[in-house]
Amino acid sequence: MNGTNARIALVTGANRGIGFQSARLLGLEGMTVLVGSRDAGRGAEAVRALEKEGVTAHPLEIDVTDAASVAAAAERVEHDHGRLDVLVNNAGVAQGWGSAGGTDLAAFREVLEVNLLGPVAVTDAFLGLLRRSPAPRVVNVSSELGSISTLTDPEGPFFDMDGGIPYPASKAALNMATAVYAKELADTGAKVNAANPGYCATDLNGHSGPRTAEQGARVVLHLATLPEDGPNGVLWGHLAGAPDPDAHGVLAW
Repeated sequence: MNGTNARIALVTGANRGIGFQSARLLGLEGMTVLVGSRDAGRGAEAVRALEKEGVTAHPLEIDVTDAASVAAAAERVEHDHGRLDVLVNNAGVAQGWGSAGGTDLAAFREVLEVNLLGPVAVTDAFLGLLRRSPAPRVVNVSSELGSISTLTDPEGPFFDMDGGIPYPASKAALNMATAVYAKELADTGAKVNAANPGYCATDLNGHSGPRTAEQGARVVLHLATLPEDGPNGVLWGHLAGAPDPDAHGVLAW
């Protein structure tokens, strides 16, 4: 069991993109970072890269769509650290794009499995360890595309977007899960929030986003390090429609 006072943070899908940068930034804040990855080799490679920057990091093999893998990961953290202070549900997929009316249901199911059921399964499995933290923080990496208010605003930046149902629906559902967890854990001192990193250049979108993965990860860092009087149960992050490209704030669900 970890005998240090360093906060313990787990980031799923941390071997690349926003997940890797989130692990990096949390580690540079002095946290011990558990690099969650379904591929053990890639997780170990990410850990080596983080260690070169002075980050204390450990690989944690976890496939968020596999109940046995999630349970084994929770047992490993229980044995090695005895608690969890920060959980970042970052692992996600983006596929099944197209127009409404031609939805690929197989792709939709996979998107929901990773983007919604994965974070719920992981949060549930680690809830006991989070409750042992004096100030637990849960960050669900979501998207402004999961905001019904934003997507249906005729003056908003995404009103004319034609991307199909799966990805936005999965993030809208994740936002609801975030709100429910926040409400149910409010009396424990936990903060459960959804992060909107903005459109970042990652493998998820062929590196087409105008923001960097590190810029997106700074949204995660903010929510993962909230003070006691910080918000609970909000979607916070990059405001795509704001004149200032670096603007951040609370978005309507």
